[in-house]
Amino acid sequence: MKRESLVFDRPGELQATEPPEARGIERDEVRLLVSTPEGHQHAHFRDLPNFLREGDVLVVNRSATIPASLKAQGKVGEFTLNLSTHYGRNLWLTEPRWDADRPGPLPIDPGDEIELPGTRARIVAPYPGLPALWFVQAEKSLWGSMGCCGSPIRYGYVDQQLPLDAYQTIFAAHPGSAEMPSAARPFTYRVLRALRKKGVILASLVLHTGVSSQEVEEEDIEEHTLYPEPFHVPYLTASVVNKALRENRRVIAVGTTVVRALEAAWNGEEVRPSGGFTRIYVHPGRGIHTVHGLITGLHDPVTSHLAMLSALAGEKMIREAYEEAVREEYLWHEFGDSHLILTR
Repeated sequence: MKRESLVFDRPGELQATEPPEARGIERDEVRLLVSTPEGHQHAHFRDLPNFLREGDVLVVNRSATIPASLKAQGKVGEFTLNLSTHYGRNLWLTEPRWDADRPGPLPIDPGDEIELPGTRARIVAPYPGLPALWFVQAEKSLWGSMGCCGSPIRYGYVDQQLPLDAYQTIFAAHPGSAEMPSAARPFTYRVLRALRKKGVILASLVLHTGVSSQEVEEEDIEEHTLYPEPFHVPYLTASVVNKALRENRRVIAVGTTVVRALEAAWNGEEVRPSGGFTRIYVHPGRGIHTVHGLITGLHDPVTSHLAMLSALAGEKMIREAYEEAVREEYLWHEFGDSHLILTR
């Protein structure tokens, strides 16, 4: 698949600049674009049960968002250090930025010392193939720094700094995601009750997501680099998913994080209970083996998330869906509208 396949035009005004609650609607009243082989329909997220069947399995991510954005001080002056992924012993993959509006790059070098709330740290090295991301080794735990002085990661399209609760989903239970697993944000107890009444089965796993999908720079998208993220697929979830696959019932992932975790647990025949770190990159050349559908947000052009969508439903369906979303003025990003993709 070529990079140009992930390019599309999206007007800047279609970025959600605040949560739906600030726009006067409930979380589950955001719009829902439903894409199937038969075409595209328009609904609201509270209508989700109408598009699912008894026996469908929805797999959700139980990861909770952490206050991963810290103020830092170094030879460049004050800047923002967005923590992404913890690899143990106070070693983090991070994204140094000037601020929410300006991503950098910063003129930093391996060995540079920086000051963080409550501790010092050392810049180690950039991540191979992803020059915007740097390893940072802290002298003390950065969990304490986040607890006292951290805030949720925010980008320039969001108007103001929001409390951490705005970045949590109804399923959040295990802290670790630098950015909200936002596909599940529109779920409410009202929607969950309707799903149970419909006979939809819920299962869960954990994948702690890091900073946003980096733009694909390579001409052949299969050569794009992804960094490892921690995940855990429990025995019960593997069993529920495998039973559905054997019985030809649909498995629908709530978020690209869930697809990545399930595919990391796929051993060629079934989903196995597993955990650790995954670098798996889901794209059309690899294919998807574990799900028949996906609930997700609307993704930026030229990102690995779009490659995953094409792997699930085909480039033609996804391109037509995004043309429909732009035409009907759907909203992008974590506080925007939702997209249900069903392959059958």
